[in-house]
Amino acid sequence: MPARDRLLAVLVAVLWGLNFLAIHATLGQFPPVFAGALRFAVIAVPTVLFVPWPKVKVRHLLGYGLGFGTGQFAFLFIAMDTGMPTGLASLVLQASAPFTVLLGAVFLRERVTPHQLAGIALAVAGMVAIAWQQSGHAALLPMILTLLAALSWAFGNLSSRRAEPDNPLHFTLWMSVVPPLPMFALSLVMEGPAAQWHSLTTLGTSTGLTALAGFAYVVLIGTVVGSGVWTTLMRRNPASVVSPFSLLVPVVGLTASFLLLGERPTWLEITAAAVVIGGVLLGSLRPAPKPELVPA
Repeated sequence: MPARDRLLAVLVAVLWGLNFLAIHATLGQFPPVFAGALRFAVIAVPTVLFVPWPKVKVRHLLGYGLGFGTGQFAFLFIAMDTGMPTGLASLVLQASAPFTVLLGAVFLRERVTPHQLAGIALAVAGMVAIAWQQSGHAALLPMILTLLAALSWAFGNLSSRRAEPDNPLHFTLWMSVVPPLPMFALSLVMEGPAAQWHSLTTLGTSTGLTALAGFAYVVLIGTVVGSGVWTTLMRRNPASVVSPFSLLVPVVGLTASFLLLGERPTWLEITAAAVVIGGVLLGSLRPAPKPELVPA
């Protein structure tokens, strides 16, 4: 992997880590599910008008949109709105990696190696420790919601694998067409039109302007720029080389939340975070294929 691509991979991890701060700012103004619906709606409109169809089966696009888009961000935004610390959210969401391995084994009959199982066990142990710590602060429900977000992401990954798009960026952009309608409907039921309207009519306040800046970052930097650069890196380099850089996302998220939001993780949470990251890394890497023996 060239040095330029390594720097780009680090840049994407930084952009995605800061994305959680932008979400935090956005949720200061918008109801959580309504924020998710708006996030995808502003991407969906230009996508339908200008981006070519990714040439995949509709059911795979729907599965990816409902898992990666609707489920992940509905659960994540509600979790952060109800008390999930921003930095920990960036970490717990990494549970999508071991979830994807397990779901791939169940539904796609993918082989799970012993070191992957060991990595999953480490990650689960770290998550349990964080959940135990959060339960002491009456924040167990946001933790569970964030894990459900990671599980939804994993289900979306299965649909993405089955789709095998010829252009992953087009596929990712067209995914944004799926979440707006179900998320708008869910927002109407859970949050009500009054809350939606109030969030839009008070955008001129200082909180509203901060939320708009965060919203713009989530859409333009976190989604369009971050996903675009990441997709390019995945095209130019083996996935096994690029993927581990995503483990820098919670490092950036936790550090930025500490510096800018004043979140102070306990030593138990820091230790558990290191265990989770190590487990995800161990579970994500594939062993090198054994060389074939050539008869003399």
